Amino acid sequence: MKRFLTYILAGMALVETSCSDFLDTIPHDALSPSTTWQTEADAQKFLIGCYDGWADDSGILYWDCASDFGFNYHLHEGWRTIGNGGMTSSNQVANYYSFGMIRRCNDFLANIEGIEFADAKKKDNMKGQVKTIRAYRYFLLNWLYGGVPIIDSYATGEEAQVPRNSVDEVKEYIYKDLDEAIPMLYKEPTARGYLAQGAALALKTRVALFYGDYQKAKDAAGQLMGLGIYQLDEDFMNLFNVAGQDSKEIIAACQADENLYSNWMIATMYNNADGGWSSMVPTQNLIDAYEMSNGLTKDEPGSGYDATHPFANRDPRMAMTVLYPGMEWEGSILNTLDKTIDGKKNPNYPADADNASKTGLTWGKYLNPMSQYADMWSTNAQLIVFRYAEVLLSYAEAENELNGPSAEVYGLLNKVRNRVGMPDVDQAKYATKETLRELIRRERGVELAGEGLRRLDILRWKDSSGKMVAETVLNGPLNRIVGTIDYAQTDPTLRATVTGVDLVENRTFVPYNRYLPIPLLALDKNKKLEQNEGY
Repeated sequence: MKRFLTYILAGMALVETSCSDFLDTIPHDALSPSTTWQTEADAQKFLIGCYDGWADDSGILYWDCASDFGFNYHLHEGWRTIGNGGMTSSNQVANYYSFGMIRRCNDFLANIEGIEFADAKKKDNMKGQVKTIRAYRYFLLNWLYGGVPIIDSYATGEEAQVPRNSVDEVKEYIYKDLDEAIPMLYKEPTARGYLAQGAALALKTRVALFYGDYQKAKDAAGQLMGLGIYQLDEDFMNLFNVAGQDSKEIIAACQADENLYSNWMIATMYNNADGGWSSMVPTQNLIDAYEMSNGLTKDEPGSGYDATHPFANRDPRMAMTVLYPGMEWEGSILNTLDKTIDGKKNPNYPADADNASKTGLTWGKYLNPMSQYADMWSTNAQLIVFRYAEVLLSYAEAENELNGPSAEVYGLLNKVRNRVGMPDVDQAKYATKETLRELIRRERGVELAGEGLRRLDILRWKDSSGKMVAETVLNGPLNRIVGTIDYAQTDPTLRATVTGVDLVENRTFVPYNRYLPIPLLALDKNKKLEQNEGY
């Protein structure tokens, strides 16, 4: 892996072309293509340059803050205004309106054609990887902003002032890149960190689900499953630990190394007493989404749910995904409920410190245990972009939307549920397309929580009236629980005694919040752009 990351640094040195131009046109001090695009080794270095930042690893952690399942307190980080509907084109909004990565990919695909390869398949594999990266970046732009320019290589900033393409035009461009890339790619990656057919098929599955192209989603997911390479990890928590980075469930992940190319974002997730910032934290809405361990939702008769002890008898994934008050943590008991502990100020009390989790909860994925990192500010945490469980759930969703419930759909859901000890789906209760849709959505939500997909899902899902699910779950107060910790209680799930709720913030979502505003700077530099409706 260190060799791969050394290539990344070398590639970055060669291909760094960022500047303040709105389409990131090539700077005058860049290396000349005529002197660098000569050999297969040159192509390899530029290929690694296309991987640098390709998958938005910080966004993977932050994007759930723009949903009902997460919260971002620090305004300057840019996700709080997305989550609470306070976005404008000039305030603190995470900015993804950038074409630098796409420009790198365009230049790579244009220049590699002039290089002779001893093995034509190796050349095609490189092109397939870059087409997949470009498709990923266009998909990111399309779901965040709607139609965006499909850019070419431009010599000047004036030439690069081009209008937006439509959502459908960008969608078809993404499909074209992926359909060309899939047969070009090797079946298996040459080393950890490189993309292969599975990654392109996983992306096509995600893209097709987003656009409601269920047959395309089912076909892509089915093709990926047919590769016979990927499988569910027996240990759910292993996926998010350093020890599990070679899990057969992981299809693609962002690479990092604590010495050469570290991931410092992990530290920002820890709570105040651990030296973190609580930058992105889960919400009680996520806790409420987990079924009870008996497979009933918390609101169903006979579920056994006790609002006084909301963490007891839940889906095991809750305790694997969220650090909750009362659990064992770093040789002590995690307490985010009491203002003082043994007469001393509690550094994790939500109202007393900016860096304390305002929801009283912290993500467990990637953070538990802390001992896996020698320095939490310089980790080799490798954030998952695609994993096999998502593919199984996507196939199940697409098949249900196309044909309704079937033994195949139940079987896929049971695989994901049984992995963590949850019971099989109650086929009598979930016997229609509509009821099974509800279960699939819930299963997807809790399985993939904290992995950056929740906002994507609540924007694409519609309720029975045709409204986006986001219009319901992102309107109203976001609350945290209040109460106390009983240190005499031996069961961690019963230590938190809840007495009520307190307001974290009020949230709103109107239909035009479906897209982010295009930043004013981009509009100023490209007069042919038009702002998204509502901003």
